[in-house]
Amino acid sequence: MLPAVIAVVVSYLLGSVSFSILFARWLRKIDIRQHGSGNAGATNTLRVLGKGPAIAVFLLDIAKGLVAVAVGQAIAGEQGSWLAVACGLASIAGHNWPLYFRFKGGKGIATTVGALIYLAPLPVVAAGVVAIVLIVITRYVSLGSMVFAALVPVILGLAGEIGPVFWGALVLALLAILRHRKNIVKLMNGTENKIGAKKKEDSHGI
Repeated sequence: MLPAVIAVVVSYLLGSVSFSILFARWLRKIDIRQHGSGNAGATNTLRVLGKGPAIAVFLLDIAKGLVAVAVGQAIAGEQGSWLAVACGLASIAGHNWPLYFRFKGGKGIATTVGALIYLAPLPVVAAGVVAIVLIVITRYVSLGSMVFAALVPVILGLAGEIGPVFWGALVLALLAILRHRKNIVKLMNGTENKIGAKKKEDSHGI
């Protein structure tokens, strides 16, 4: 029991390492949450710092979720265990509400990708392809992010995978939509900013 609790706590602390905030401090001596969209994630890093830092942040945020799940699974010794799912959720909670940065972080999509790609690689690839195509067509990162998160549990359910991974993916989908609620309003109003468009003070992204 104690190793499991420690694993979840460590996963949260790992998730709390916000690379978007750190890169902005190192490269520009700024708080990225006060620039661009105000979101501490890869999309706003692209907007504020450029492609190189954004790619690095995206990959590192993915790694947080992947490592957290791997730790949980190693302790549980069971593929797709409840502990692995709990560790993935904890890392995403850390990203969204980081202990080190006054509990104001990002939206957790990249870290969700990392957690789910370890737990359910094929559904993640399928959902990821759909999301990427959607982003290319619409240029709305927020829309692609929400569709990705929502598709994973749908694919798992259709495949009959109703277990810890399905329920974890469902929680992550609901969390992703909740974190993007402002973006949903902007999408409905036609005011959501598109990737690559002229800067607007907006809140969409990963």
